[in-house]
Amino acid sequence: MLRRTLLTLPFAAPALAQPAAWPTRPVRFIVPFAAGGPVDIPARFLAEYLTQRLGQPVVVENRSGAGGALGVQAVMAAQDGHSFLFGTGSIAIQPALQPEIGYDPLRDLVPVSLISESPMAFSAPVNGRITSLAQLITYARANPGKVTYGSSGTGTTTHMVGALFALRAGLDLVHIPYRGAGQMIGAFLANDLDLMIGEASTVLPHVREGRAIAIAQTGASRAAVLPNAPTLEETLPGTAMPIWFALTGGRATPPEAIRRLEAEFAPLRNGSELGQRMALNGASLLLTGPEVLAQRLAREVPLWRQVVQQAGIKAE
Repeated sequence: MLRRTLLTLPFAAPALAQPAAWPTRPVRFIVPFAAGGPVDIPARFLAEYLTQRLGQPVVVENRSGAGGALGVQAVMAAQDGHSFLFGTGSIAIQPALQPEIGYDPLRDLVPVSLISESPMAFSAPVNGRITSLAQLITYARANPGKVTYGSSGTGTTTHMVGALFALRAGLDLVHIPYRGAGQMIGAFLANDLDLMIGEASTVLPHVREGRAIAIAQTGASRAAVLPNAPTLEETLPGTAMPIWFALTGGRATPPEAIRRLEAEFAPLRNGSELGQRMALNGASLLLTGPEVLAQRLAREVPLWRQVVQQAGIKAE
């Protein structure tokens, strides 16, 4: 009787050691661009927010260079389960443009969450020859090689969306790359371009001041800040292509880290200060979790390979 009682007591068996809850050390958000850019705003907001909730500091580290590849490679090399890439949709573009870049986003990065997205705007000068999306398509078809569009650089999302649009519409447009959005806007305001393609936040001031016409936007639906600009999708299905920000980890990222971050992000999805600030410029705070980001990468990585090949785009 005594022997049976001892065997059933809860302390009779040795306790198994439990792994420490994630995180066990400081967390890094590696931004693959220079400090002060548009990615820094949500990255630093979320780092501060998570620092208060995770019990470990979350720091933002800028690793610019090689079109964002240096930041990706830093995350891949870390292998510590606490380093994440806070990047943009360029992670799906650059390997198509530069096969030697050293990473495959579908193989080397683990999706954590789609953070946000923002439509791009196709804009025309107020006194230019293009006044609407329909008129652009009609004119460009009748005048191949005569319509110019500017982007913030070869291989940027603005360039690639322009190339995708031209392929889907069957147009011969002339791409003019600039070294950043500021240089592109200067050329546009000097009437050196028929169109410019830029993130909504860079175009909005010029539309509101009457210096530009937003003739189209690239989101899946019309953004409230550009209510009169149709989406490309309305005319050409398959061309919805917003700019997006995402959080990914290296292959050593533990599942519990992804689950913890998703749980901490959840309260921010509705009515947060960050969401309100982003909405003023037409952006949407999403914080979707890993599945939606995985689906987007699976769709866009082969898409951009196809666009690069069909349009004959070469890295500069």
